[in-house]
Amino acid sequence: MKKIWAILSAIVLISFAQPAMAVVKIKLGVVTKPGSAQNIVAEKFKERIEQQSNQDIQVQIFHSNSIGNETEILQQIQMNTVQLGIITGGPFDTFDPIVRVINYPFLFNSNEQADRILDGPLGARIMQSLETSGFKGLCFSENGFRNLTNSKRPVKTPDDVKGLKIRVMSSALHKTIWQTMGANPTPMPWPIYTELEQGVIDGQENPLWVMEVYKFYEIQKYMTLSRHVYSPHINVASLSWWKTLDAKTQQLIQKALYEAALFQRKDNRSKNAMRLNLLKEKGMLVEEHPDIDAFRAKVAKLKEMDLYQEPRVQALLLDILNATK
Repeated sequence: MKKIWAILSAIVLISFAQPAMAVVKIKLGVVTKPGSAQNIVAEKFKERIEQQSNQDIQVQIFHSNSIGNETEILQQIQMNTVQLGIITGGPFDTFDPIVRVINYPFLFNSNEQADRILDGPLGARIMQSLETSGFKGLCFSENGFRNLTNSKRPVKTPDDVKGLKIRVMSSALHKTIWQTMGANPTPMPWPIYTELEQGVIDGQENPLWVMEVYKFYEIQKYMTLSRHVYSPHINVASLSWWKTLDAKTQQLIQKALYEAALFQRKDNRSKNAMRLNLLKEKGMLVEEHPDIDAFRAKVAKLKEMDLYQEPRVQALLLDILNATK
């Protein structure tokens, strides 16, 4: 009996001596401030993954440009000094031109159409391609449909855009879109309130939540519901870091981030009517029925430009254009 108890005691001691599972710590970068679309995804992901993993996975969110602009965050993700990012499409331009496809003007007619394409096999081709640049694409959340604001004049047709100095993301595509429209596009990192206030730029283009959260109604008089680009976030991990995780941890992270993305998309869309009313109440003059056909015609030949001539980029663009007819 003594021998049996000795064996059992040894087993118990050995079991207690086993090291606890190492906590997975994630640094997550966004450039925007709390209350913004990216931050809502990040905060919901942190809440879900820490709960679902019983705190075995912990997330530290770096926001408000605290670790750099979006291009710099992507570079840190490549180096695995940051593990995750909620990033808009434009900055990926310099890493992989295939991302230009989802920022093609007037590509999507509705939120539902964007969801169907991006959550399906066509969106998966973009995520797969990003691996060659050191990113693990996990899912899409959203900025939303982009609209034009400016401090100079109402804009109803492309002719009204001529000469306006419009801030754009650091993206060859976004710059080309507005050059084609006749504007003077000015690439500039986020945030841009001071530049708008001081008149360094005349206007900018972003979804409605940006005008609300960043109070652009204080410094921009005119808004046009142009909906010229549907702008998703591409939620990516460091590929080198991702490969160090076991399958269960990968599944937990991917599931929690996708749930956070779905939550954020729904939350964002549910508030747009309220935001539009708020912006009007704050004094913005809103052109709700611009000549979209005229804007479409201006950019109709964009797909024939060099930006889209790489075979895999052109093939994906044509596949999405066919799928959205």
